[in-house]
Amino acid sequence: MLQDAGSAIRENLRRDERLLWSGQPPQGPRLCAADAFLIPFSILWGGFAVFWEVLVIASPAPWFFAIWGIPFVLVGLYLIVGRFWIDAVQRARTYYALTDARVLILSGVFGRSVRSLGLRTLSDVVLTTRKNGGGMISFGPMNPMHAWWGNIGWAGMGRYATPFLELASNAEDVYDMILALQKSGDVASASEKC
Repeated sequence: MLQDAGSAIRENLRRDERLLWSGQPPQGPRLCAADAFLIPFSILWGGFAVFWEVLVIASPAPWFFAIWGIPFVLVGLYLIVGRFWIDAVQRARTYYALTDARVLILSGVFGRSVRSLGLRTLSDVVLTTRKNGGGMISFGPMNPMHAWWGNIGWAGMGRYATPFLELASNAEDVYDMILALQKSGDVASASEKC
């Protein structure tokens, strides 16, 4: 069962933490740059795999050939339809939060993963915006292939990606909040040392 962003985040807050902002990535099915290649490729792959299976089942070929083709059909179905569904479910179950101490990213299709990024330790905060006000805030160097392969949707691959917030709107406002919190945190830590 899906829950709203606020209640999902509150479960992961520490007692002394204040929730300043929470949200989710854009929802629903979407296309990315890689789909210019992946859609034709998946149709060719899936079409050939189904053709192979039908041909083998209709012929007196050994049963091994029919079993051999099943994984190829399943991969083809995943590439044609399944990856869009997994990507949409992944984003529907992803929640973001900004507290006075950290950035939280909760995600997962089959379980729950919580990423906690301390504001004082974030050194590389990058904002990429779109004309509609949406955009991406990344925390660390982004893999250049993310733009191409970001929504293939292999479950569990997100743990290897650079953490980021993908926002449908107000990306610059959230980015400014993060920088302001970092600045005030630096001032506080500097005054503690003096």
